[in-house]
Amino acid sequence: MSGKMMQPTLPRYSISMILILQLIMLPFGENASEKLEEDLFHYIDTHQDDFVQSLKDWVAVPSDSSDPQLRADLIRMVEITAERIRTIGATVDVVDMGFETLHDGQTIQFPPAILAQLGNDTDKATVCFYGHVDVQPAKKEDGWKTDPYTLTENNGNLYGRGATDNKGPVLAWIHAIDTYMALKKDIPVNLKFIIEGVEETGSPGLVKLLKEHEKFFSDVDYIVISDNVWLSRKPALTYGTRGNAYFFVEVESGKKDLHSGTFGGIIHESMRDMVYLLASLVDTSGRILIPGIYDDVAPLTEEENKLYNSIDFDMEEHKNNTEVNTFLYNTKEEILQHMWRYPSLSIHGIEGGFSGVGTKTVIPSKVIGKFSIRQVPNMQIPVVEKLVRKHLEDVFAKLNSPNRLKVSLEIGAMPWVAKVDDPQYEAAKRAIRKVFGIEPDLIRDGSTIPLARTFQDLTKKKVMMLPIGGADDGEHSQNEKISRSNYIQGTKIFASFFLELSKLHEDLQTKSNLKNAKIAQLIES
Repeated sequence: MSGKMMQPTLPRYSISMILILQLIMLPFGENASEKLEEDLFHYIDTHQDDFVQSLKDWVAVPSDSSDPQLRADLIRMVEITAERIRTIGATVDVVDMGFETLHDGQTIQFPPAILAQLGNDTDKATVCFYGHVDVQPAKKEDGWKTDPYTLTENNGNLYGRGATDNKGPVLAWIHAIDTYMALKKDIPVNLKFIIEGVEETGSPGLVKLLKEHEKFFSDVDYIVISDNVWLSRKPALTYGTRGNAYFFVEVESGKKDLHSGTFGGIIHESMRDMVYLLASLVDTSGRILIPGIYDDVAPLTEEENKLYNSIDFDMEEHKNNTEVNTFLYNTKEEILQHMWRYPSLSIHGIEGGFSGVGTKTVIPSKVIGKFSIRQVPNMQIPVVEKLVRKHLEDVFAKLNSPNRLKVSLEIGAMPWVAKVDDPQYEAAKRAIRKVFGIEPDLIRDGSTIPLARTFQDLTKKKVMMLPIGGADDGEHSQNEKISRSNYIQGTKIFASFFLELSKLHEDLQTKSNLKNAKIAQLIES
């Protein structure tokens, strides 16, 4: 009896009271939310020149992570970013990432990483934004029409190295927060940042950083990455990427190169073996010939298949952009599926053979073929490696060659896929509808972005890729740019995303409270 009386109970009207309060507050909350978004968007529009100037200042720093001569500039860029995040009131931890050993044995300092936090209200959702402030190499003489480190506006586009990858999106996120603060409005979510300076060189040390700062992610609900671009001119959300298994296959026939006039026709040539091996990997229709390679590919569900119908994708425009005459497939759906959700095998080159201008009658003693397989869910690296190795060894055995064969896996990056009905995707869709008035495309990325899978595996949090860059931004290429429109509208998307996610989070909490109230009443009864 006393045990029953001691149990915490809720009044019998608790469920109805929660529902009534929810209904009463709904119109007021919606009206206030719409007015706030109007104010946010107006502020962003009227301050867009200031935001462009900020990007100009950041682009001016040549933070190329691949050039040791620019390491001081790279470290300065990270320090500038840390100080900028402090100005929005965040607590910032600049984490020492140690030293890098170069090919010549020299050691130089890695740029530090940034872990920052703004807000710790336990009633709010906590969103962690990942970005990087290092860039790809860029020189005017490489074919740039403008100085790559001087942001130049032309026909509504902002040209400069890092404009879209990734300084523009990082600043857009910060400017979205700035806007709330300028309007003296409460930021509706808690925010965390993880910013690094070596993404373009493979993010060495990132896994260690995540493991050593596990506590930093303990209260994070969602992780957002904005480090890719749309498929077309239409806004998009990315929910999957392919992995990458990159192989070297080496054939060695001797210790030195030989003259084809003296030795041609009397030895087993390594290049001839290599051509047989590479030709055995894939057929002329693009189908991979390695037995068992398709066995673990996730089947195409009816739900997923429907996603391709509404995607804005112009085959002819894509053909023109890539400057090819024809594709292997004839429909939009087939092309997108083979870009995103089916594996592909590409042969990249042969090291060791003569590839210079002119003629050279040499028989190379050792050649290394290089190819990669873009993996998809549910393919596993160890299984793929085993299948590739067995196939090449079987083909090589049939050649009856005395040469030496060696197969090695150089890169093993797993694919990533998210659930498009998770709250962060719904919030992003709402934000894009508010800004652009259209439903975004839900897309995958045929390339490999290891960070998404790394964050998902190590933090066990929900990960979303929310791009703001356009399909023609030319990241990694000459004349990289982001349009002024995408930069400013992207800032609005982030500002709206905070608000929409907070509303969804509140709804989830209300449903949880209703469920708990019902359980409590059942216990009481």
